[in-house]
Amino acid sequence: MTELYALNETVDIGSLTFTAEDIVHFARDFDPQPFHLDAELARDTLFGGLCASGWHTSAGWMKCFLAFWAGECRRLAEKGITPPNLGPSPGFTRLGWLRPVFAGDTITYSVSLLGSRALASYPDRVMNTILCAGRNQNDEPVIRFESTVLEFI
Repeated sequence: MTELYALNETVDIGSLTFTAEDIVHFARDFDPQPFHLDAELARDTLFGGLCASGWHTSAGWMKCFLAFWAGECRRLAEKGITPPNLGPSPGFTRLGWLRPVFAGDTITYSVSLLGSRALASYPDRVMNTILCAGRNQNDEPVIRFESTVLEFI
């Protein structure tokens, strides 16, 4: 991937606006805490208002990345370049939910390639490390994590 993407270059991959309805819907299924479920109850919590689960914010990054990557694959193919064959992620580190995401906030997500290395035990694979992040409409960081992604060559 380093032949296609510069190291440490931040690329915006999309934006997502978090509505109260979306926050409550996600929370009901995956993180049923009062500050994610009920605006009235949320006022009396540390956050002071209805806010998205950190997991919801993380899932928003993935939603934007998948749409971005589909577009990148089309763009590269149109230039006659075979897009990298990305596989699953074996994990992530350094996850930080830096600020709450409130109903009405729009988060712009980004990705940066931190590095790539061949896997000695699997010569047909490369491990890419990426920095994943998101910032709100006030340009304040709300999420950041590092992820690894397999690439099949």
